[in-house]
Amino acid sequence: MNATLEAPTTTCTYERPACDIATSQPSGYIHSVETCGTVDGPGVRYILFLHGCPLRCQYCHNPDAQGKPAGELTSAKDAFADVKKYKSFIKSGGLTLSGGEPLMQPDFVQAMFQMAKDEGIHTALDTSGFVGHKATDELLALTDLVLLDIKSFSPMTHKFATGVCVDQTLKFAKRLDAMNKKVWIRFVLVPGLTDAEKNIDGLAEFVSTLGNVERVEILPFHKMGEGKYEISGIQYNLKNTPSPTAAQIQSAKDIFARHGIEAVA
Repeated sequence: MNATLEAPTTTCTYERPACDIATSQPSGYIHSVETCGTVDGPGVRYILFLHGCPLRCQYCHNPDAQGKPAGELTSAKDAFADVKKYKSFIKSGGLTLSGGEPLMQPDFVQAMFQMAKDEGIHTALDTSGFVGHKATDELLALTDLVLLDIKSFSPMTHKFATGVCVDQTLKFAKRLDAMNKKVWIRFVLVPGLTDAEKNIDGLAEFVSTLGNVERVEILPFHKMGEGKYEISGIQYNLKNTPSPTAAQIQSAKDIFARHGIEAVA
């Protein structure tokens, strides 16, 4: 692991007072919108990135969405009215709620997904699972697909890379498996940070025990969010970290293959 990297402040618990958003009517803090996304779930999708996240991933592409949800509140009704404008474009895809961490605002997520299901729109939840306990069974019943971002399997690597413990994510993964909820596992491959063979092998072994995983994605590290760190005044620890080579990506895929998993990148 690169010794020059600085670990963020860490935590293993969800701090309710700092993160909870509760309103009499479902409203949410929206970070940004992508109207025709093709990488966050199947098909062409409307992707709503919500503000707020308890993690401090060193490779986060939306660092300005970290921390307590903030900004201008938008009602779920108004937010979904914009989604409906693109219904004909996303009919073979759907709606994805991402972030940040969307489960920081579970009431808003549930309201959005309920309206989506009423319109026959496929729903996907992109989450780290760290606050998975905030997802009620009712919310998950409205969720067609969970994009579960498991940042690392090694507890030490996960805490160093994200600032939080991995146990809540793994617990949420097991809960989804027990529910037979469709899941895509996503793992970001960062040279010198998450690419240790033992770390990837542990993740692959864990995923192989789950019966609900439809797809495993290895996401090569990139620096598309680097400029946001400077704008936000946040230190960027991966400035000198390269994207993984084709050989490094193939090596990670081979490790998953040893456990009977055909990962894609």
